[in-house]
Amino acid sequence: MLLNSEVAYMKGEKYYSVTETAQLLGISKQTLIRYENKSLFPAARRNALNGWREYTGEDIKKLRAIMGRAR
Repeated sequence: MLLNSEVAYMKGEKYYSVTETAQLLGISKQTLIRYENKSLFPAARRNALNGWREYTGEDIKKLRAIMGRAR
């Protein structure tokens, strides 16, 4: 059985780190994690090997919409 991250990887989907995602959203890395911990943002997908948060372009669009910065 494949994990969601494995399926996305097989499709060639790009993943963004917490730092990259925060930069794209115009907030700090700490703010991004804080918003997730307070359930203002949905929980990020985690890498199966190292447990790091991973975001797709679609995830970033959703986070921008939540912030009221849809582009």
